Amino acid sequence: MTTYTPLPIPPAALKELRVTDDAGRAVEPYTAREDGVPVDCVGSPLRCCLRGIRAGERVALVSYAPLRRWAAETGARPGAYDEQGPVFLHAEECQGPDPDADRYPFDRPGALRTLRRYDRAGRIVGGRLFEIPEDATAGFDAALAEAFADPEVALVHVRAVEYGCFQFEVRRG
Repeated sequence: MTTYTPLPIPPAALKELRVTDDAGRAVEPYTAREDGVPVDCVGSPLRCCLRGIRAGERVALVSYAPLRRWAAETGARPGAYDEQGPVFLHAEECQGPDPDADRYPFDRPGALRTLRRYDRAGRIVGGRLFEIPEDATAGFDAALAEAFADPEVALVHVRAVEYGCFQFEVRRG
C-alpha cells in the first residue's frame, strides 16, 4: 500500500485537454497500434488513469502544463517555473486510476525519475534523481517522505528522466 497518493491529471483539465492542449493545439486522437503507426506508444503512460497504453485504445498526445493548472487552483504564481510537455491520455473519458491500486504508477525497477519539489508559490525548491528500486513502493515512499520533510514543499512532480515527461503529481496531505 502506498503512503502517498499519486494523482492523475484532474478530470476538468482532461476535458479541456481532449479538445485543445496547453500549447493551444487542437487534439488529434488516434488508435494505438503494436506496429507504432502513427506514434509508437503502446505501453507508454496514460496520465488520465495512470497505467500503460494498450493496443487498440484511442489516445492522444497533448501538451500539458501541470504547474500552470495547479497554480490556477491555488492562486500560486510560478512565473518562469511554468512549463509544458508531452503526455498521453485517453481520447475519450475513462474511469481514471484503479481505486484499489496499491502501488505507484509506472514503477519499473531501474527506471530513472526526477522528483521535483515546488513550494506554495509554485517555485522549485529542490529535487532529486531517483532510480526505482526492486521494492518500488518502499522506494517511492522514502523519496516522497524526504521531499515532504521540508515544510516548504507543497507538491512533488514525478518526471521521467529520459524525456522529462510529467508522470504524476503528489500533493502535501
